[in-house]
Amino acid sequence: MFVDRAKIVVKSGKGGDGCVSFRREPYVPEGGPDGGDGGKGGDVIFVADNHLRTLMDFRYKRKYEAENGQNGMSKKRFGRNGENLVIKVPPGTVLIDEASGRTIKDLLRDGDRVVVARGGKGGKGNVNFKTPVRQAPNFAEAGGFPKERAVLLELKLIADVGLVGFPNAGKSTLLSVSTSAKPKIAAYHFTTITPNLGVVQIFDTSFVMADIAGIIEGAHAGAGLGHEFLKHIERTKLLIHVVDAAGTEERDPVDDFNKINRELKLYSAKLSEKPQIVAANKMDLVSKDDKNYASLQKHAEGKGLKVFPVSAQLNMGVHELLAETAAQLDRLRKTQQDEPFEAFDIDIDERDQNYRQVSAFRDGEVFVLEGKQLEKIFNSTNFNDTGSLRYLYKYVERSGALEKLKGMGLEEGGTVRIKDFEFEYVED
Repeated sequence: MFVDRAKIVVKSGKGGDGCVSFRREPYVPEGGPDGGDGGKGGDVIFVADNHLRTLMDFRYKRKYEAENGQNGMSKKRFGRNGENLVIKVPPGTVLIDEASGRTIKDLLRDGDRVVVARGGKGGKGNVNFKTPVRQAPNFAEAGGFPKERAVLLELKLIADVGLVGFPNAGKSTLLSVSTSAKPKIAAYHFTTITPNLGVVQIFDTSFVMADIAGIIEGAHAGAGLGHEFLKHIERTKLLIHVVDAAGTEERDPVDDFNKINRELKLYSAKLSEKPQIVAANKMDLVSKDDKNYASLQKHAEGKGLKVFPVSAQLNMGVHELLAETAAQLDRLRKTQQDEPFEAFDIDIDERDQNYRQVSAFRDGEVFVLEGKQLEKIFNSTNFNDTGSLRYLYKYVERSGALEKLKGMGLEEGGTVRIKDFEFEYVED
């Protein structure tokens, strides 16, 4: 089975908490702080791997989690960093952030990689909070939050040449005689229900050819197999347009040729601009003087395209078609440049201004404070320690949130809530 689309949820590792610890030595009744830092949480990394061909594995496992960082320890010992989680996908896989719908990265080549969810930073141990005034800090920093996001995986085949044309035009047969591929072949529509790949060896070169499933009118809007396979043509450098020149199903070859090109253009203007070679197939059933072939040849050559009369069934004219294909690919490879990867920064971390923002609002008679960094400091607070509470208060005050609350009517004795914890506000 060929699987070219999947949705998974990934979660990075949480940062380890910093340690609260004090030296314990003989004849030193009150040793200084020696709590170590927590380890960084593991990242979630996607890597393109040539050994993979489909997204089949992601049908059975949908959630992936990296390892958490280890908590800090006494004697200034740091916690171990969490192991990164490396997820391997086939080259040609596009990663899309489901929440925003934006492309994270296009993993086109073997070895391409991207960090999709960065692990939380390790929290600082209490040794980092010692000051001339605060000699024995009885609190440490909590580890950074993990990142969790839903990622859509979409595989677009990487082939040099794409075979396009109506169902039963002979694309699968052409692929089978040109390569060692063994596609299913029969005389009914949509025999090809999964894209087939094959390697063409000719002269001293080779290229990858893909048989793209039959396209019908309305394919650009999803009719037939529509969007299921049109996207696979986007990777190709060159198209071989296979046309039933004999009109075996009482079809007009010129009309078929125009309809396929129209569908390509409606789906993507870039597809219609790709170089094409026309393979006038099933020529074993008619002569070159046949009016259908003559009309197709005149029409295509009028658009500047080369037309090759072939019979894929009898392997007639196929070598000449492939030789021209190899020659055009050679020229295209020298002139075309790969498109730059589309990527954007999806991490929300301490460098993001929103991370440090503290929002303030009223919930009835209660005044509420919210914020990412505020939540992290709150999780680090030792409510039995005056110094730790003072550290939290000073952060809220410096953020400007306290003034906002006062502007909303906060007075001494009022109730302030952070997460699920409520406390009474007292003026200094």
